Amino acid sequence: MPVAKSHVGARWIWTLAQITFQFAGLAEAQSLEWVKPSLPSIPSARSSSAIAYDSATHSTLLFGGGNGGISPPVRYNDTWAWQNGWSELFPATSPPAREACAMAYDASTRTVMLFGGYGTNDVNLGDTWLWDGVTWTQQFPRVSPPPRAWDTEGMAYDPATETIVMFGGSGDSGYLNDTWEWNGKTKTWTERFPMSSPPPRHGAPLTYDAASGTVVLFGGDENVFVLVYGDTWTWDGNNWTQQFPTDTPSPRTGTALGYDATRGDVILFGGTAGPPSALSDTWSWNGVNWSQLHTSLTPEARWNAAIAFDSYDKGLLLFGGEVTGDPFTNTTWLFISVR
Repeated sequence: MPVAKSHVGARWIWTLAQITFQFAGLAEAQSLEWVKPSLPSIPSARSSSAIAYDSATHSTLLFGGGNGGISPPVRYNDTWAWQNGWSELFPATSPPAREACAMAYDASTRTVMLFGGYGTNDVNLGDTWLWDGVTWTQQFPRVSPPPRAWDTEGMAYDPATETIVMFGGSGDSGYLNDTWEWNGKTKTWTERFPMSSPPPRHGAPLTYDAASGTVVLFGGDENVFVLVYGDTWTWDGNNWTQQFPTDTPSPRTGTALGYDATRGDVILFGGTAGPPSALSDTWSWNGVNWSQLHTSLTPEARWNAAIAFDSYDKGLLLFGGEVTGDPFTNTTWLFISVR
């Protein structure tokens, strides 16, 4: 997920009885906690939605999702925005319904880019769309990556190169490990050929780590959960490098991964080592090692949830996913500073 610069806004404060808004500086924060706000309007329960914080509109954008391919498959093409709560948007044009697509905010053009996913007939999609804060517009670049889907966010914006980095996924030819970059200024896709790359996989999320200046990838699976990874890789703009931390989360796929600007590190939540069991642990990556975090409350165990750092609330926003036993959820959680 791209990193957006923080600005003055409301942050969530957790009290014994309720969650309220309060304008305050981060200096007052004592700890980071998972908080579940009470919301009057929320998207329907779903898995594998695409999410990105849109700095241009100071809101977090959510698109699509579905029921994980359960017969008959259900796919959505609705657009929602989070700003102190969920609001459904009704753009004049929208991408066709899909789940397991990827989305990232392009700070160089102040647009959100969406690519791929599973369509209504379980077809892998390879179309590119841009959100300008009002509506969606399909792009038709001369060269495009092969169609694919991820289940979790397979893209992240790299401010050093001003491109959106995309890795892997599952396509028509099987599991992929190719690396592509989207240049929003020229509206072109370029395939990169690094000296080393992670093995083919899908369900492996990417996020940009501003503290280390690298894109981080964790886990994923190959051959429909036959091989589940627990490795950590970083992209420096030219090459993928495997990291070997002394402590690490267990192998998993469908993990929620996002950069927390309040801490200056990457936060990982949940995932699955194989359905129908889900995980509910929280970890942080400081560029060298993983550390497990322990909070007073924790979201329901889930995989294929959507997560993004929301600068308005100064915390990570977690939505939806599949919980243990395979039902879908539409609960929303915030990982924020509380006092």
